[in-house]
Amino acid sequence: MDPRSNGRRRFLRGALLATGGALLTTRLAFAGSGGDARLIVIIMRGAVDGLAMVPPYADPDYVRLRGSLAIAAPGASDGALRLDSLFGLHPQLAFLHESFAAGELTVFHAAATAYRDRSHFDGQDVLESGVPVPHASQTGWLNRALAAQPHATAGSAERGVALGSNVPLMMRGPAAVASWSPTKLADLDADTLQRIADLYAHDPLLGQRLGAAQTADSMAGTDSSGMMGGGNNRYEELIHATAGFLANEAGPRVAVFDTTGWDTHANEGGARGQLGNRFGALDAALRSLKTQLGATWRNTAILAVTEFGRTAAVNGTGGSDHGTATAALLLGGAVRGGRVISDWPGLSAATLYQQRDLAPTLDLRAVFKGALVEHMGVPSSALETVFPDSGSVRPLRDLFRA
Repeated sequence: MDPRSNGRRRFLRGALLATGGALLTTRLAFAGSGGDARLIVIIMRGAVDGLAMVPPYADPDYVRLRGSLAIAAPGASDGALRLDSLFGLHPQLAFLHESFAAGELTVFHAAATAYRDRSHFDGQDVLESGVPVPHASQTGWLNRALAAQPHATAGSAERGVALGSNVPLMMRGPAAVASWSPTKLADLDADTLQRIADLYAHDPLLGQRLGAAQTADSMAGTDSSGMMGGGNNRYEELIHATAGFLANEAGPRVAVFDTTGWDTHANEGGARGQLGNRFGALDAALRSLKTQLGATWRNTAILAVTEFGRTAAVNGTGGSDHGTATAALLLGGAVRGGRVISDWPGLSAATLYQQRDLAPTLDLRAVFKGALVEHMGVPSSALETVFPDSGSVRPLRDLFRA
């Protein structure tokens, strides 16, 4: 790695910390829910490119729109890992592909929340609150679901723990939560670096130098949050803690953590590059999580979701901009997988949302509701409280093994 890149990150991290910014690339929350079922929700902050994570390689408009970002069909060099006759997985997602073949992964595509604009902050708020409009609730859907479980009682002990000083919105609400912190502060994350680059984009000196540094990181196989190749040391403590809590019979049953760095406006890369590196790091972390959970894996379900997708077409800087629908993943030993669930709208000009995005055909709340009712035992009668104004969204059924 270019030592100047390390110096740049250390400088920016130190300057921001000096102004009181506590910068963490991951946040983790746990909550006890009772029973043998475990649920982990991974929030992939920054809007993951679902057309890269789960490429519709056989869609006739895919390669035309994606250009340099297109993932080749299965069987080609660096081609997609085949799921079915239309969809594949990004080639860096080998563990997820193995899980699909083993019947432990279900993929959802053309999925979205009820949110239809393109602000990260508002989109994440809707994703976490479970309410159709941004900033309409101070509590999160997962916390409300825990409070609605039959065994939940008022005055019970703290049922959650959050990494860092703040509890993520998804876990705020009537169920008590505490905090848990890693042993050391993480380096400056990629999203913060991208925001700084955007801020100085029109500065003739700083803008040029920040852009050049980010490009150099990408070419070197390193993203701005320190991921190298298929590994990410910063996942290790997070995964170890998650497995330790959930594998403990007396411990929590629900976990939430988030990762950042998915806002790929420039130099995204196709099968290889910065996004591929991030996929590889996440894939390796999930493999490690399965190993560390041991026998608990058979009762575990993991939801990996993001606030919205990215544009169908490649942009002028080799990346993709904020979009609408995307892909989501449901992984684990409790999952009845080996399926892609999608009412695929296609990528033709006539079917794109607002002539630019993959159109949403699946409401993510249907997935969340299905997981809560079938896997976590939340009563169906509580779903309107957990997800207000969602009566028309029916839970997906048969997502889990009997």
